[in-house]
Amino acid sequence: MKISSRFTVAVHILSLLALERNKVCTSEWIAGSVNTNPVVIRRVLGMLKKAELVFVRAGAGGASLAKSLKEITLLDVYRAVNVVEEGELFQFHEHPNPNCPVGSSIQPVLELVLLKAQNAMEKVLEEITMEDITAGIVQKIKSN
Repeated sequence: MKISSRFTVAVHILSLLALERNKVCTSEWIAGSVNTNPVVIRRVLGMLKKAELVFVRAGAGGASLAKSLKEITLLDVYRAVNVVEEGELFQFHEHPNPNCPVGSSIQPVLELVLLKAQNAMEKVLEEITMEDITAGIVQKIKSN
């Protein structure tokens, strides 16, 4: 199972907005960097706008950051784009055999472990800001 690509697309968008502040960042221009359809970008920008992470000006006005990079955590981005509902990163198969000792018992046991795993992942995302991400991008660009 994979987490929706909306998360990485959103991080890409926010990074572009931060590093290209002097450009008009339209959905078409952003789509060229992400290498996807502008409709996908507009959809993700809409989610980021609803979460108050970006400003979006209609038409060719483009998008810009609504908060400083150090105020935006990866957890904010993760939640903004509705990657998964709280406590639902992992899904179970729907109908295990209730007559099997494992089939009748595995879900409640495994559910606790997987909830801990999701909470641990979210804690890591909460500790990393978009400032950290863009600093890493700038460092990578300079080393090339």
